[in-house]
Amino acid sequence: MATVTLDRIPDALAALKNENLAQSLYDEGKVIMDGTLLVLHGEAHRARRMLEFRVFRRSFFRHYESQVFPRALAEVLGPVVARGGCDLVEFGYRITMNLTADFAGIDRLARTPQETEALLALVMTFSEGATLVHSTRDKEQVRAEVRAALAEFDRLFLQPSIARREALIASLARGEIEEEDLPRDVLTVLLRNEDRLELPPDLLRREIAFYLQAGSHSTANSTVHALHNIFQWMAAHPEDRERILGDPLFLQRCVHESLRLHPASPVAWRKPVCPVRLPTGAEVGTEDRVEVDLWTANRSRDVFGEDAELFNPHRVVAPGHEPFGLTFGTGVHTCLGRDLDGGLVARGAVDPATHAFGIITLLVKALLAAGAAPDPRDPPQRATYTARPNWGRYPVIFSGAIA
Repeated sequence: MATVTLDRIPDALAALKNENLAQSLYDEGKVIMDGTLLVLHGEAHRARRMLEFRVFRRSFFRHYESQVFPRALAEVLGPVVARGGCDLVEFGYRITMNLTADFAGIDRLARTPQETEALLALVMTFSEGATLVHSTRDKEQVRAEVRAALAEFDRLFLQPSIARREALIASLARGEIEEEDLPRDVLTVLLRNEDRLELPPDLLRREIAFYLQAGSHSTANSTVHALHNIFQWMAAHPEDRERILGDPLFLQRCVHESLRLHPASPVAWRKPVCPVRLPTGAEVGTEDRVEVDLWTANRSRDVFGEDAELFNPHRVVAPGHEPFGLTFGTGVHTCLGRDLDGGLVARGAVDPATHAFGIITLLVKALLAAGAAPDPRDPPQRATYTARPNWGRYPVIFSGAIA
């Protein structure tokens, strides 16, 4: 097997858009990823994506930012501010897990600390399983932990959520409720279209678990990266501090710049489904691998400037390219949650009162407004369980009131 690496923006874009190159990065994590939307290819992928995309329309993002997010934020942020500090990694997982559960379709009816802790532990186990290719732990041990977590998830959370939605769907069929009374989430969409999809119980379980871990894992890590970059920038550029704290559009630029430098996965792997000639001229066959180096491509100097490897929220990006680079992918596997996480890119004059900033920017804004700053007595530490350059712990302290 030969591996061909693409690390230039034009070549990476072409590969990510090539429908003859199938997703293969998550083969190691089949214990949770097998058959899920992210790894499907061709017509099966298109059919399921079209259904699930119904949840990710822009009207939903506006509702999410204005209604769902503030409630989830108050539930998690208030207690940690009152304590005077927290670990950003744990905080990020905790709040994004609650947010992701809402659009995935997992109920937390008790809303107790014990229920939250149980779901959080399961989601973090799912994340380890999905990113198994980069795990530094014994892979069979991780797979065993994921299987046990999936069984526990099914019993405690998924089956009760299915039962409630099936009862509501039956009520709609009898004319007892209206369409808008149904939950607006992925699980409801899938249950209403069971006759159009082949989703046996084990695959439905993995699909919903995939949404839980994908949303919380990437969003939580991206939030920590963004805050770290912003803390460092404000220390080195105090003249921008007031703008970061007071101008949400500039803050979103900071978040987009951090997203560019820290894609959730530093690489994307593709496997040819037939012989393919790449833009570089290389020929690859079905036994070969195409590795798209997102980390390097996002630092292309011809697109992002001579200081492309550095964090710079004042960056001017070459026309036709996104400020966050290829972090959310492109083509048929563009991340469904791109606008939910990153918001809409501000092009020209926009109204901050109606602009969609994205969950990461809103999280960062709330944490900075509460006076979040690195804990000088407890420096952050990199994660040791994965080869991905994520933070394992990032302690912060708070000063000031929530604005």
